[in-house]
Amino acid sequence: MNPDALRGHLDALLLSVLEHEPLHGYAIIEALSARSGGALAVPTGTVYPALRRLERTGELTSAWATVGGRRRRTYRLTAAGRRRLEGERSAWRAFADTIGTVLSPAEPLTKIRPSGGG
Repeated sequence: MNPDALRGHLDALLLSVLEHEPLHGYAIIEALSARSGGALAVPTGTVYPALRRLERTGELTSAWATVGGRRRRTYRLTAAGRRRLEGERSAWRAFADTIGTVLSPAEPLTKIRPSGGG
C-alpha cells in the first residue's frame, strides 16, 4: 500500500490496535500487518514517534514490562484515547461514505441538472 495513503490515519490505526489490550511496539506493528492482511507494513521509524506523540497527548500510557524475557515498553489506551478512537471512527465512516458516493458510477451532471434555460 502506498505510504502516503496512511497520512492522517496512523494515529487512529494505532489506537484501534490497542483498543482491547496493551502491546509493545513490535507487537503493534505485527498487529497492523495482520489486521490489514499484510497490506500495512509500517516502519518502526514511523510507529515509535507516533506512539510517543500519542503518549504526550494523553491518549496512550506506557510502562516497562518483561515480554518473552525482554524488557519492552508496553502501550495502553487511556480514556482520552478511547474517546479519540470513537471520534476517528465516526470521521472515517463519514469520509468513506462521501468518497464512496463520489466514486460510485453516477449519472452525468447534464442528466441530473439540465444545462441552459436557467
